[in-house]
Amino acid sequence: MVKTGTTQHSYTTRGPIFQDADTLTAVKFFIQKDIAQDIQAELCETITSLGGRVETKVPRQGYILVQSGTAEEERLRLCWSSPDRPERYFVPYTYVEACKIAGMLLKQIFVDKSAPIAMHIHPSIANVNARNALSQRIMHSGGDPHASAQSARVILADPNTDVFQHLIKVFQGQPDKYVESYLWVKKCVERGAVLYTPVVYKNPGGRRPGEERTQFTEEDEQNLANWIATKIPYKETGGRTGNRLYQQLCELNADPDYAWVARHTWQSWRERYKKNAVRLDALISTIVAQKKPLPGEKGQYGYVRQAEEKQKKTRKKKSKNEVPYLDDDEFLVGSSKLEGMGVFSGDVSIQGLAEMPMTAPGVMPQLPGIMFDGAPRAGPSMANPREAEEEMDEEGSEWRVRVGNSPPPMWGGGAQKRRAHDDGNDETRTKRPRPEEVVPSAPVVGPPDMHVLDQAIREIANDFRFTVDEVQAFYDRCGEMGRTRTRFQEMRELLALRFPDEE
Repeated sequence: MVKTGTTQHSYTTRGPIFQDADTLTAVKFFIQKDIAQDIQAELCETITSLGGRVETKVPRQGYILVQSGTAEEERLRLCWSSPDRPERYFVPYTYVEACKIAGMLLKQIFVDKSAPIAMHIHPSIANVNARNALSQRIMHSGGDPHASAQSARVILADPNTDVFQHLIKVFQGQPDKYVESYLWVKKCVERGAVLYTPVVYKNPGGRRPGEERTQFTEEDEQNLANWIATKIPYKETGGRTGNRLYQQLCELNADPDYAWVARHTWQSWRERYKKNAVRLDALISTIVAQKKPLPGEKGQYGYVRQAEEKQKKTRKKKSKNEVPYLDDDEFLVGSSKLEGMGVFSGDVSIQGLAEMPMTAPGVMPQLPGIMFDGAPRAGPSMANPREAEEEMDEEGSEWRVRVGNSPPPMWGGGAQKRRAHDDGNDETRTKRPRPEEVVPSAPVVGPPDMHVLDQAIREIANDFRFTVDEVQAFYDRCGEMGRTRTRFQEMRELLALRFPDEE
């Protein structure tokens, strides 16, 4: 502990507090001249009643009562502060009343080399009354509580806050800087001396100079070889020089069977094997030859419990004659919600059909924003599903689908028959071609640098007369090109079936 301050005469409460008990001499006081006259009169009366004496000149030994923060106080300190007069003290005029309340002459302990010890009251002491009381107690004992944190020798803070430990870490490297609790002031006053909180030695780690390291014994090497033979019996599997093997070893130090592990750190065990690998590998091989463990046995290093397989979900396949279900709000042509086609029942209302733009023959017009509000009435083809199936079968060979990069199907046969039939009935009559009579165009070939998936999506959009965005949106959700092609093929067939061209 560090002790500072000068030795002072001891005063007891057996006689007047402002009188030396041994010599019976009165304590001398000088009062700053510009203090209010009524205060000076009260001070003179109190000092005299307590055995002291008021001087008209600054005494060589005694107390100068000043008013803190005034220019006269600063002048008095500059003129009369001297190391040659260590027993001349500057105190606020409230010092007299404080001594009267304490019943004793308060010692000037917060003084070093005739100068007050600079102190800083940290904002962590938030209570205003506590801060004022602390400041008064410091000044009555000779200290200066108005210093900044940088210039102060002592920083007083609340030990119950996080900032207290932070201040200790920041200033512990400075030899003339101390961080103390606000209770430290009271303890020093009661003891009558300044005692800073002592520092203790903390082992920085490492081996002390001249101290021998723990040597490896034959028993240590035998234990290490047994451990490696158990965990990694075959060197070719690898892992004998890794960190984790030896960290796991040291984690067993609480086990009585592995008490020997605590003799060295895991780094030392690892380095011991690395530097003596040839000799220890031979010892490990001998142990393995006796135990004959199989590679991958339970407990060996690197082998963990196999995760249980998750049961695969089987997808129910749809029959060819089954029509997929479609929610009512998904029958929106020209949007990405057209994900499937359902069974129709009821009336069909097409909003905006009168405003449908006319397109070139053989091209299906786009119908953005058209909603199918219900299901159609069962027509002749739906009244007898078998007849519809037979009709579709008859045209199935005509409307084959192009698969992958195979050549496009020959669709001209059925169209030629219908054209011949139309020409025989009425050569002059012109008819708008049905959607299924459109002659397929050549395969869509994108730019040379187009990705194969983008090219396939364009082909599906071209083959079944949907927009690329619709096909792309469905493919992004399902991720299967074959399923995408089948979906839009069914959608086109169902649209053609439900909305045939008027004769």
